[in-house]
Amino acid sequence: MIVARRVLGIDPGTRVAGYACLERPATGRAAAPGGAGAVILEAGVWRLDASRGVPDRLVELEADMSQAIERLRPEAVAVEALYSRPKNVATAIVMAHARGVILLAARRAGLPVIELRATQVKKSLTGSGHAAKHQMQRAVQSAFALAEPPSPPDVADAIAVALCGLNRAA
Repeated sequence: MIVARRVLGIDPGTRVAGYACLERPATGRAAAPGGAGAVILEAGVWRLDASRGVPDRLVELEADMSQAIERLRPEAVAVEALYSRPKNVATAIVMAHARGVILLAARRAGLPVIELRATQVKKSLTGSGHAAKHQMQRAVQSAFALAEPPSPPDVADAIAVALCGLNRAA
C-alpha cells in the first residue's frame, strides 16, 4: 500500500506532457473526489521540441520529469495506465515510450508509482468514464474553484490523475 500526502500526476505525451503536484493537508483524510482537501502546488505542461525526433523528445521529457521531482519533492507519482484501441496501435507505442520514461524517472528517484485507468480517473471527477476533454477541464475547474478551466487539456488531465493518485495513496 502506498501512503503519500504529495503526489505528482503526469499526463504523458511526446509533444506536450501535462504535470500537476497536489498535496493533502496533514489531517490524513482522503481528498474528496471534488478536490476538497487537496491543494494544487503547481501544474503546467512540458512542451517538447516537435522538430526533434522521438528519442530526443524522450530525453527532454526525462529531464523535465527529473527536475519536477527534485523541485516539487512528491512522495509518489501517478500516471495513467496504457490503453490502446486496435486502430491506434502506432500512437500507443509512442505513448508507451513516454510512459516508460516517466516510470523510469519516478523509480530512479525512489518514488512509488500509482497507475490508474483513464476511465477510472474520468469517472471519479465527472461521473462518466468516457468524459470528453472539455468535460474534464470543467470538472477540474469546479473541483478546485478555479477562475478558468485549466488549459491546455493536458493540465486538467494531470490534475485529475494527481487527485486520483492522492486518494489512492490515502
